[in-house]
Parts: sequence; structure tokens; C-alpha cells
Amino acid sequence: MEETILSILEDITGTDEVRDNPEVDLFEEGLMDSLATVQLLVEIEGQLGVQVPVSEFDRAQWNTPTKIIEQVKVLQG
Repeated sequence: MEETILSILEDITGTDEVRDNPEVDLFEEGLMDSLATVQLLVEIEGQLGVQVPVSEFDRAQWNTPTKIIEQVKVLQG
């Protein structure tokens, strides 16, 4: 699951920095914006079967690759 998320993030951000630095702030560094966020959520649902309601999306909890992996683990149960 972690590998899938990192691959999704690489595709969306166009950089392997998400692997090299899993604590990088994706929004502060300009690697993701609101459109990329929607794309991320769609890909997570499509590839992992984990639905993330946009209403529950808190950017502060989804701003690094590490946090994204942790949030998906929580949602998977």
C-alpha cells in the first residue's frame, strides 16, 4: 500500500522527492494544489479501494507522504 501511494504521488507531483523525503510538505513546496488533491483522492480510491470523503479531508493531516500513508491506513481500518 505504501508503494502504491508513493507511486501515485510521484505521478501527480512529477518528482521522486516524495520518496527521497517523505516528510516534504507537498503544499508548501508547491508540489500539490487543490486539483492535485482531488486527483490523489480519486487515485487512492481507484487503486486501493479506500474512499476519502472530501468533507473529511484536512490538508494539515495530508500534507506529507508519511501523513498520507498514515491516513489511508486509518481509513482502511
